[in-house]
Amino acid sequence: MAITKSAKKALRQSLRRKTRNLAKKRKLKALLKKVRRLILEKKTDEAKKLMPQVYKVLDKAAKTNLIKKNTASRIKSRITAAISKSR
Repeated sequence: MAITKSAKKALRQSLRRKTRNLAKKRKLKALLKKVRRLILEKKTDEAKKLMPQVYKVLDKAAKTNLIKKNTASRIKSRITAAISKSR
């Protein structure tokens, strides 16, 4: 258990960040799952409408180091390719 005042504060901060990061990660995963499901169901128009939202969430996650920059780029690229391929 934290003893010093600064360690207690650091613990509080890390717990707050953990909950925030988990929420963002869950939102990201849910959105990607939704887009992938739409692609499998050949609903490319609906998937295309979600793309700006997906890009925004991925970019924010990369900006806050929730995921790496290259990982975000790779996911964006693969989803875009999957949409164009499913036409």
